[in-house]
Amino acid sequence: MRILIVEDGRDIGAAIRNRLARLGHAVDLQADGREANALLRVQPYDLVVLDVMLPSMDGFAILRELRERGSQTPVLLLSARSAIDDRVSGLSLGADDYLVKPFDYRELEARVQALLRRKSGQVSDRLDLGGLRLDRSNRLAELGGQPLALSRKEFALLEILASRPQRIFSKDELLNQLFPFEKEPSLNAVEQYVTRLRKKLQGSDVEIRTARGMGYQLALA
Repeated sequence: MRILIVEDGRDIGAAIRNRLARLGHAVDLQADGREANALLRVQPYDLVVLDVMLPSMDGFAILRELRERGSQTPVLLLSARSAIDDRVSGLSLGADDYLVKPFDYRELEARVQALLRRKSGQVSDRLDLGGLRLDRSNRLAELGGQPLALSRKEFALLEILASRPQRIFSKDELLNQLFPFEKEPSLNAVEQYVTRLRKKLQGSDVEIRTARGMGYQLALA
């Protein structure tokens, strides 16, 4: 999934980005509020992790504009201010969750995963299709009851496809969800990961199908 982190604290921002990237997400980081707001106008995200106190434009203002534009993107607010009024203000503006600094990064990861799961309409961290089982919380996969060894990007791609079986995902859509701006990969990168996954799924009851000219879908063989 593609996530935007808006945090002006260099160490905190880098730590959040690295932890979420290790889960296989495509993560962009912005430190300036106004620049982040401009980015949100043109680039869709699956989730925004948004600090309240930012230079040039605060998190509340960014959230307000996001919701006024009709965006339903989940937003997790971060703030060093723990006052009830601040939390109520953030949630009233349309935030989906609120985390007070300092926080445990494991809790942050859990809240991020919960918001992404809710966005995709899932109620569990487990995805099942035929003999394929994905544990999104622990980033583990099984196929036919046996562990399936996957790289972070392979797991992320399979997670996207398995979250909506039968749905066709275009290469551009998959590229956008798998890689942040700084990577700038080509569409060939998506094809390469699809090829690797097909080999690992070979002989099972699930397969990645190509919809010519449209993209890829995960389905029962």
